Amino acid sequence: MDLTTRKTISLQSLRTRPSGDRPVRRSLFRRLLRWGGFAFIFLAAIVFGGFLHFADSITTLKPPLEPKADAIVVLTGGYQRIDQAVELLRTGAGNRLLISGAHPTTTPTQIRKLTQSSASLFSCCVDIGYDALDTIGNAREAAKWIHARGYKSVLVVTNNYHMPRSLAELKYVDPSTDFIPYPVVNSDLKAKNWFTDPNALRTMISEYAKVLLAGARNLTGLGRPVGLRSRQPAEDDD
Repeated sequence: MDLTTRKTISLQSLRTRPSGDRPVRRSLFRRLLRWGGFAFIFLAAIVFGGFLHFADSITTLKPPLEPKADAIVVLTGGYQRIDQAVELLRTGAGNRLLISGAHPTTTPTQIRKLTQSSASLFSCCVDIGYDALDTIGNAREAAKWIHARGYKSVLVVTNNYHMPRSLAELKYVDPSTDFIPYPVVNSDLKAKNWFTDPNALRTMISEYAKVLLAGARNLTGLGRPVGLRSRQPAEDDD
């Protein structure tokens, strides 16, 4: 075999090698794409299934028939919640009430008049917390109040769609207290066809996303804001 023949064979082999590698690369890329698609579909199914479970638990959540605890905590967000909490206090479901997350400009007299409660009930048994900015802040403010008074069981009053996240934050900050949910049922979520109401559906999706975020944050301990106007350090979590 002369030199010219060897060069010809060498050039032919160099030309044919890349074309032999292309099917392998394409096959690997297609497999990665396929498995990535399967993983995405699986993850989407888990998230969607979780949302259905969340929605079912919210729409079927009911308050206990004979609520009783050492104290009551209501998370502000509407006077319907406060009305219900004050009524629980009046009927003896708890010995004392904390209204957590009130706006600094709101006075006890304003709340008392809006709930049509007696001055004696408010003066003896109602505390108003002004420090909480959000649900995390509510949990920290409530935990501080609970520990200061030595309560072991607490009724938690908030809207039914807000209850899962509220309980998650409260138990994260204060795992030793027995928190008993007392949901205030949102009228838009009573109907069986709530998913056809854009506002109700938007509320449910938004709250479910917040529940997932809260779960990831509580699991990792990362990205957890203070949630208090006083900007106290996160030592209250311990």
